Amino acid sequence: MYKYKLPVIEKIGFGAGDMAVNVVISSMMLIITFFYTDIFGIRAQDLAMLFIVVRLIDAVTDPLMGMMTDKFTTRWGRYRPYLAFLAIPFGISVYLAFSTPDGDYNTKLVYAYATYIFVTIMFTAVTIPYISLISVLTDDPKERLSANGYRLFFAKIAAFLVTIIVPQLSAAWGQDNIQLGYQYAMGLMGLMGTLLFLFCFFTTKERIEHVVDKKPFKEQVKLLVKNDQWLILCAVCVTGTVGYVIRGSVAAYYAKYYLGGDAGIISAFLATGVAAAILAMVASTWITKKHCKIKLFRYSQIAVAFISIALFLLVGQGDYALAFVLYFLLSFVVDLHAPVFWSAIAEAVDYGTFKTGKRVSGLAFGGISFSQKFGMGIAGAIVGWLLTYFEYVPNEVQSDHTLTGIALMLTVIPGFFHFLMGAFMFKYKVTDKYYHSMTATNVLDKEENLSDIKTPIPATTSAN
Repeated sequence: MYKYKLPVIEKIGFGAGDMAVNVVISSMMLIITFFYTDIFGIRAQDLAMLFIVVRLIDAVTDPLMGMMTDKFTTRWGRYRPYLAFLAIPFGISVYLAFSTPDGDYNTKLVYAYATYIFVTIMFTAVTIPYISLISVLTDDPKERLSANGYRLFFAKIAAFLVTIIVPQLSAAWGQDNIQLGYQYAMGLMGLMGTLLFLFCFFTTKERIEHVVDKKPFKEQVKLLVKNDQWLILCAVCVTGTVGYVIRGSVAAYYAKYYLGGDAGIISAFLATGVAAAILAMVASTWITKKHCKIKLFRYSQIAVAFISIALFLLVGQGDYALAFVLYFLLSFVVDLHAPVFWSAIAEAVDYGTFKTGKRVSGLAFGGISFSQKFGMGIAGAIVGWLLTYFEYVPNEVQSDHTLTGIALMLTVIPGFFHFLMGAFMFKYKVTDKYYHSMTATNVLDKEENLSDIKTPIPATTSAN
């Protein structure tokens, strides 16, 4: 029924692309808030506004990039060329975003805005083509799920490098100048991202050429709004990203201040979450071979809310052992949904084509990318506001009020958003069974149309 199986090397190459993407996304989710407040030197309330402004820019750049990928194609394909031609600017943007200039507070704030906007635009320019790529590599949903398993495994490797290698290299290379250490360490991550995008370009192949309707922007939006399953995934993406980023952003604060750890404990705590997520990628791929992937998505995120409450209630200040165990469990369950979500996007686009008879691909993937970054912006603003509300002071002994707030930001608050995420998925209906039925119907319709075309029309004769 499905024609294209992917060789392992291509799945690895596809995964390498997400490893490059996650050099940025892991930095945004896990360390950039801590970097800006404790290393770069931005006040928490100013940081909240920075994240909001950047997300407003994304509201323009994401749909534009999605429409661009729909409009142009080359001899290398529709999506792969962006990975090759923008790999170097992408790496440079990472280096600049984590560089700290000399100057007064306002100068540094302007620099932070400029470089964060630049890295976000470059992130958009490579990410939307990348997440669209899976739809043209293979037509088999199982192969897509498997490829996304590779992809997310490599993404977590990038997160592991960002959370473990970057702090260690920053301390070693910066010595008495931690700002310079972060600049060099993230420069290395940017170089790695550049090389990984080039590897992805050379090892993947676009096999499927979808017919994209050349519709004006307004008409494409109308078609997307009719795709109820895509709208559900957008809501899922926003709520899940908010929860994930709030928890990831505050993890370093939790390890440093609530648990009372040094740099080694901070790195180990962040690594615990990433290691659990890597194992979750493997477990999710295995579980979905035998069980419904949508049910796994729903119930894993509901479970996250209850584990989060347990982590808040059971772990006291300085309770290292229990904190590490429950944080590992929480991070493992959180990421069981990830391969399912990213394979579901391509299937939701196919569902929209099936429902309306017209395909909107680039804008659909661009909308998901915007939903993710919109969630990141909301989460970043929430973190900034909450740190201000709980009276956080960088590099000082924190009050009990502040420590309780940090604990809530790691546990109950993000857990609530994951609960919403799981609840939204009860409205999602494109299971493997539904998708097989949908594609079979499309095949039958095409065969009937061909049959009608090939059936000879009887000649009419005159009565005379």
